[in-house]
Order: sequence, then C-alpha cells, then structure tokens
Amino acid sequence: MRPESVAEFATYLSEGERKSVPAGSATPVVAPGPNALRKLWESTDLAAGDFADAVARFYGLPRVSLQHLMAATPLAKRFSPRFLREMTVFPYRAADGSASLAVGDPTDTAGLRAAEIVLDGPVTLTVASFEDIATALTERFDDDDASPAETGETAVLASARAADDIDSLRDLASGAPVVRAVNDLLEKAVELRASDIHVGPFRSGLEIRMRVDGLLRTVPAPAGVLPQALISRIKILAGLDIAERRLPQDGAARLRLGRDEIDARVAIMPTQHGESAVIRLLPKDRGLLSIDKLGLGATDRATLVRLLALPHGMIVVTGPTGSGKTTTLATILSILNEPTRKILTIEDPVEYEIRGIYQSQVKPAIGLTFAAALRAFVRQDPDVIMVGEVRDPETAHIAVHAALTGHLVLTTLHTDTAAAAVPRLLDLGVEGFLLKSTLRAVIAQRLVRQLCDRCKTARPLTTADIDTDPRYAALGFAAGETVYEPCGCERCGGAGYRGRIGVFEILTLSDQIRELIDRQAGSTALDKAAVAAGMTTMLDDGIAKCRSGMTSPAEVLRVTTVR
Repeated sequence: MRPESVAEFATYLSEGERKSVPAGSATPVVAPGPNALRKLWESTDLAAGDFADAVARFYGLPRVSLQHLMAATPLAKRFSPRFLREMTVFPYRAADGSASLAVGDPTDTAGLRAAEIVLDGPVTLTVASFEDIATALTERFDDDDASPAETGETAVLASARAADDIDSLRDLASGAPVVRAVNDLLEKAVELRASDIHVGPFRSGLEIRMRVDGLLRTVPAPAGVLPQALISRIKILAGLDIAERRLPQDGAARLRLGRDEIDARVAIMPTQHGESAVIRLLPKDRGLLSIDKLGLGATDRATLVRLLALPHGMIVVTGPTGSGKTTTLATILSILNEPTRKILTIEDPVEYEIRGIYQSQVKPAIGLTFAAALRAFVRQDPDVIMVGEVRDPETAHIAVHAALTGHLVLTTLHTDTAAAAVPRLLDLGVEGFLLKSTLRAVIAQRLVRQLCDRCKTARPLTTADIDTDPRYAALGFAAGETVYEPCGCERCGGAGYRGRIGVFEILTLSDQIRELIDRQAGSTALDKAAVAAGMTTMLDDGIAKCRSGMTSPAEVLRVTTVR
C-alpha cells in the first residue's frame, strides 16, 4: 500500500464516501504510520463495522464478519498472542483451504509479511473490524490464559512458599511466569476496555475482576502463580516497597503494551488474606476530545457553548466518583484551548494530557495541595483555571475569589444533583453574595451504559408491561411506545451493552435562583426553580436517550432517581 493512501482514505471518509457511508464529525487528520487507520477510526463517529465496510471498499479487499472468523479454522496457535493483539490481525484457513489474514488496517503490511513467513506461503488479505478481530482473538486464547503452569514453575513456587522471605519473593516476582501473568492481565484489560483491575486474595484463591463500562466483571486468574508474587510484581512496576505488607501504599507506573502507552495508578491495601491491589488504567491515546461524544442534548449543548464564551466566573461539574466529570472537564478545556488563552490545571491525578495546557498534579506530601496550587495560579497570569476538586473551605474561597477577579474557573464537587452544589458551597463557608456573583452554572452528570448496536432489540410496550413492571410507569412510558432492550452477543461479551454515554442536567443562575441563594434556600427549592426555568433533569435526559435507542429504562433507573 502506498503511504499516502491513508491520507487519501481520510479524505474519502470526510467526503461521505459517496456511497451512503456516514462521514466523520469533522475532516479527519491522520499521519501514515503504525495504527494509522485505528487512530483515524477513533477520531470519527463511525461504528466499527461501518468503518471496516469503508476500508474494504476503498482498498478493494474482501470483507469478513465476526461470524465468519469464529466459524473458520484458526491458524492463531502458530503465532504469538501478543503479536496478533498488537497488530490486530487474525490468521485463519479459508473455505477453499488457502491461508487468509483478517486485518483492520491493510496499510500496515508488517502483519502480512510476518504471516507469509510463519505460514510459509502466500496469504490472502481480508478486512474485519478492529472490534471483531479483538473478540475473535480473545475467544481463541481464553483457554491458553487458564492453562496449567509449566512443570518447572511449580518447584519455584513451592520453594517460595517455604522460604517466604523478601529476596525469594523479589526473585519470583521478577521471573518470567509472573511477569507474563501480569502482562497478560494488562493486555486483557486493554482488550476489554477496562478502567480498573481488581486483584484480591481470598481463602479460596486469587480473584481478579475488571471494571468494564462501570460494572465489575470476573476474569480467570492466572493459574499456578502465587498471589504474593503477583502483588509484588505490581508493586515493583509502581515503584512501591514489596517488604511493607502492613500499610496501604499508592504508586504510579507508565507502561507500554505493544504499541499502546498506558499510565497506571496502583493502590495496595492489606486485607484479611493478604494484600489486594487496584490498578486504574489511563490510556495516553484516548482519541479526540469532542463535545459530540459527551452525549449532551441539543439544549444542554447550546447552553454549554454559551457558558464557555463567558470571560470569567465559575462552572462546577458534579457527580459521584466514576461519573465522567474528568472527561467533561477535559473536553471543555480542549474547546477553550487556544493560543490566545493561558490555561492552568491542578489535578489528582492528571488523566488527560492536553498539548498547550499547563497541567500540575497535587503532591500533599510536600505541601502541593489544591489550595496551595490555586493560590500560586493567580500569580501566573492565567485566563482559565481548572481545579480538580473543591474539598475544603480554603480551596472553595480561593476558587471563588479567582473567579471574582476575572478568571474562568472550572472545578468539581461530589453532590447528587446540580441544585445540591449550591448549599454545599455555602456549607464550605462561601458567602452567598460572592457565590451568586461568581457561579455561572452547575453541570450534574451520570454515565449510563449504551446498548450494543449489534444485538439490541426493539419492542412495543403493552398494557401488561406497564402494569407488571413499575420501571416503565416511573419513567413515563405508555402502552404502544417502543423501548429498546439488551440482548447479548460476541461483540459485547453477552452483556448487551458496550460503551457508556452521559446523562446531564445544567443549572444556570437565573434571577430567581440568585434570590434563593440570598435566602439560603435548600436544594429542593433550587431544583424546582431551575426546572421551572427550563432545566432538563438527568432523568429527563435519560428518558430521551431511552426513546432514541441509546440505552434501556433499567439502565437509566440504575444511575438516576425519580424526583
């Protein structure tokens, strides 16, 4: 393939492909090189299948589906699993007996050349979606992940159990079986798009779970690997003390898995049966931060765009841990990120690295707290300041005064609703007259799982459904309306959901709300006033997403409350 063909294909997509394939949200820009087409796909709004269809048509190659890959005779055992996952290729035997290679990116010819060498002959190139190839590889190698340990490893484990000293544990944690087990866990997490890996010892053995789309999912634990050795390997990666087993420890690591670079935050906690570890994965390349991908409705999106045009004031994003606040703030910062603005952030930790923005991470051990950083920021001549979280009265006071003196301040709070942020700031000691002068809006959000596009089912509601299932009545559905429900397939791992999207409510300060702040009214009165002024609640936003087929009623009720 010619190197410039990647750029030509990007132009091809941006023009709508002229054959009913939807165009990306903007003209994609991509440089030829490793993972070029994957990065191009991540920068568009195309589904994986639609993108693969376009690739097959543009490059004139046969298109194969996941069902075809699963039914074919695999040739994957002759290759390294890591190589196949890094290259995103799947070798198989076609119906006519010839060797074939399913690829997501036909411009990366390294996989084809390697396949021809390993299979000792010509190989036919076909196109499959990146997701289908990853699913097929996961299915084929699951048995290998749970295979027994090699005979040589058993003796090493036995000696480690007998000695159980630090030197033996350090040697075992640095050995190939344990290193391979940890690497396989990390690769599995990347394949599943997991945000966290939970490793914990119990009386019955080691349990490993991964948080996928907000919910934990159990995965097979590495066989024949001592739990202490696995935890010690994780500690070594994070630069922690493997000799300390009595106290919690926190660390960080930058890992390279194939062609992907990942930041990991590691938290170790002593438990009854040994130490447990939680690894939070923060991929360095998360694709483009776009307001289109947040899931804002038309009204809320227009409100947010208007708010970002304000020269100063404070915008607060609220929600529990794991509700997508950091992603929303990073998207806002990417919109505001222009050469004419100086933007400073203080975060814990820095999850999104954005070129052109000065980002700092809190270090309480040396006195670099949110309040200390914010106090220093106002002397750095910034236009926009982002504070990861307002946790104490000192940070709240400095943030409000920074907004009062001509800066646009972005921050987060942990409250259930947008209206509850106002009394929370008052409880932190912010004066009412300052709050109503500086606060511009509060954005509350939750994340709901998106229904899998490949297997979701639509059905009309009947009167019996309304009578027997109170969820539909609670959300205001009536008989005859169409609802979409999860089904489950290979692509979504049988869950019926794949990916998440936000549900939002944006409270802007009207004159009536300012008067309520003066009277120190509660969150209920503020909420009623905001709804009367036209605010769309998170529940209403979720119901709209149900009706459009993006999620299910059960999922909306899982993360929101009926007011």
